[in-house]
Order: sequence, then structure tokens, then C-alpha cells
Amino acid sequence: MNNSAAMTQLCENTPVVILAGGLGTRLLPYTTSLPKPLMPMGPYPILEILLRQLAQQGFRKITLAVGHMAGLIQAYFKDGRDWHLNISYSYETTPLGTAGPLAKMPRTPQSTLVLNGDLLTTIDFGSIVRFHYENVATATIGTKRRTQNVDFGVIESAPDGQIVGFREKPSLDYLVSM
Repeated sequence: MNNSAAMTQLCENTPVVILAGGLGTRLLPYTTSLPKPLMPMGPYPILEILLRQLAQQGFRKITLAVGHMAGLIQAYFKDGRDWHLNISYSYETTPLGTAGPLAKMPRTPQSTLVLNGDLLTTIDFGSIVRFHYENVATATIGTKRRTQNVDFGVIESAPDGQIVGFREKPSLDYLVSM
């Protein structure tokens, strides 16, 4: 089997879970009437852009973990056949936190690609899955290095409150989950 055929098969056989159940509080008041994954970006909702990318890259089995306004998301995407996808739904009746819906889902022997429902990216998801398998990884997390400038002087103190250091307007460098 050639590399392209192997990659296609890998993507087709890798289940995808998209976390799309949050309240979208940072987008209030817009999310009082529309869930964040259905917010339009140009001609399509954010989640549709993501689903189109996954379909184009060969992924087929999608589970949407939904909660807030789940009915609107299900009414829009239905079973996924309009995107050549097989979409199923996992319902969150009470907020479970960012990764909480994953604990509700049945365990599978194969690795699963987990994405956020508000993800806008040009990443090749197949290459991430291939990297995961080639490295026999337990988990693979997409990250991005970020630098955050602090606009204030930062005091470092001991547990008793004694000042032990001071940094004027430092920059914090860290990896964020993508």
C-alpha cells in the first residue's frame, strides 16, 4: 500500500470527537441566541469550516459532543451526509468542563482525534494522527508558543508575605494547548 493510500486509510479509520458544548461566554451577548460553533465566519459557521477540512482530509467518523443549544447544532449538521461524514452526537446535560464529555464516551482501542468546536486552523490533521502513531504516543497535544507581556511590575513574595523579588513588566513565555 502506498503512503497516500495508507494516510487515507489512517484518516478514515480514526474517529474524531469535536467538543462543541460550551456556553461561549466570551462571545456574549451573541451566544445567547446562537452556540459558538455556529457563529459565522464568512459564508460558513466555524464548525462547518472545521468539518469541511476534516472531510477533505479523509476523516469520516465524527462525534459532536454537544451541550449548550445542542438542538441547533444537530438541526444544522444532522447526520453529516451533506459533508460526506458520519456524524453522531454525545449529549452533555450538565456542564462537564472542557474535556468532561470525553469521560462519558465509550472507550475505544484506537486513538481518537479530539478537537475544539471553535477551531480555525490550516493544520493538516492527518499529519498529527500519523505523528501520533509513528511515535507510539499515549497522547499528542497540539501546542503553540506564546509570549504574554505583563504591563505591571510583578512582586515575588515568600509564604510569610516578605518581598523576595521584583520584575519590572516581565514577559511570560509558555506553551498553550491548541
